[in-house]
Amino acid sequence: MSPIPRSPKRLLATLVAAVALTVALVGCGSSDTDTAAPSSAPSTETFLAEHGLAGLDAQEIIDKLDATPVTERPTDLMASVRPTALVLSDGGQEVTLPLPADTFYVSFAPYVTQTHECHFHSLTTCLGELRSTPITVKAIDDRTGTVLVDRQQQTFDNGFAGLWLPKNIDATLTVSGEGRTASQAISTRGLDDATCLTTLHLVSA
Repeated sequence: MSPIPRSPKRLLATLVAAVALTVALVGCGSSDTDTAAPSSAPSTETFLAEHGLAGLDAQEIIDKLDATPVTERPTDLMASVRPTALVLSDGGQEVTLPLPADTFYVSFAPYVTQTHECHFHSLTTCLGELRSTPITVKAIDDRTGTVLVDRQQQTFDNGFAGLWLPKNIDATLTVSGEGRTASQAISTRGLDDATCLTTLHLVSA
């Protein structure tokens, strides 16, 4: 029996569903496959200029994009923070910018009622629950007891907050906000250590 041909409307619906699924899966980068394979190798300077990032290094780009209001973030750029580099892709081209050798960036989104899975932070797509919310942040080196961070700040418009920490340490991160607190162990040692933390569930003491 010959297969029944699909109507144009049915084919279009199938295509739209496939595209939507792809977008959902890359919403908050979690693996080495969350950026498209480059079709060409542009110069870094040209690529950055095309996306309004000319003259900035990896650390400056991370700080800039994390602090940009969600409605003003580029929709044609994926920016994935890895333990040693920032990977930028626009779907057709890709460049990799090294991070300072002694520095590790971790972004975290404390939550009360809802969260999502994440491993490598996506600067242009990740969204947390508590947007523009005052929090208290404390990070302590587990080996030495050194207080690395102890400050009050506010989550960015995307619900995340970021910390630049020393490489090659294990630490405990404690976040307080909304009258609740959460703590989590973090590491800055490995090439696969998380740069995106979305498991800080704020609970009453």
